[in-house]
Formats: sequence, structure tokens, C-alpha cells
Amino acid sequence: MAELKTQKTKASVKKFIASVENEQKRKDSEELVKIFEEVTKMKATMWGASIIGFGSYHYKSERSKQEGDWPLTGFSPRKQNLTIYIMPGFKEHQDLLAKLGKHKHSVSCLYINKLSDIDIKILKKLIKQSVTEMKNRYETTN
Repeated sequence: MAELKTQKTKASVKKFIASVENEQKRKDSEELVKIFEEVTKMKATMWGASIIGFGSYHYKSERSKQEGDWPLTGFSPRKQNLTIYIMPGFKEHQDLLAKLGKHKHSVSCLYINKLSDIDIKILKKLIKQSVTEMKNRYETTN
């Protein structure tokens, strides 16, 4: 079985954020670290080259023999948008999504252009509910 490419690293979150070229994304990333640390009570760590994660959980795929560790929640300042990882998905969070503001989402990814497009209080609730749900489903670490 192939080893996962995205793994927890010892790279500096501050240095990574400082390297983000787009000034707005850099400032929003700094703010997101504060938001995630406040809500999760966990420190930011780098996962791979571009994901800032908080905590971790161990999973085993039901469809393959793949298993590994992954951030409990987190985000990545991508060129196109800020991608926020809500690992249990959005099925149980439609009420919050309706109040969030300008965004798009896929299975476990929330895409926003900038923090000023959304309601931060709603984002905090979404993160908190997501982390609680993940802790109920999986063995987690901080």
C-alpha cells in the first residue's frame, strides 16, 4: 500500500503563511489560524506543503485498504480561494451554510474568496460542530 503524500510535518505555519503571495489571503490565513485555535483549542500544524491542520484523526477507508492520519479540521490558502476542511461534510450543516454568506462547497471542502464574504460567528459554529462530530466518530489527537 502506498504511503499518503500529505502527512503532518514540522514546517513552520508562520513561515508558510508569510510565503502566501496574495496579501488578502495572507491576512485572512493569519486570522483563520486564530479562529481555528480559539474554536478547537489546538495548535496549528503543517500537513504536506500547503494545509494548515488542527488535531488529527486516524481513518480506515471502507472502499480500499488505505488508512492513515488526517487533520481533524483545517484550511489551505489556495490560489483560487481559501479552502476550509469540514471533514464530516455538510449534510448535517445546511442550516449554517444558509447563513454563512458567499461560499461554495463540495464533499468536505468549503471554498471562500475572503473572510469578509462570510459571517465569522457562523464559521466558528461550523468548525466546532465539525470537530465534535469527528471526535464522536474517530480516535483523535490534539
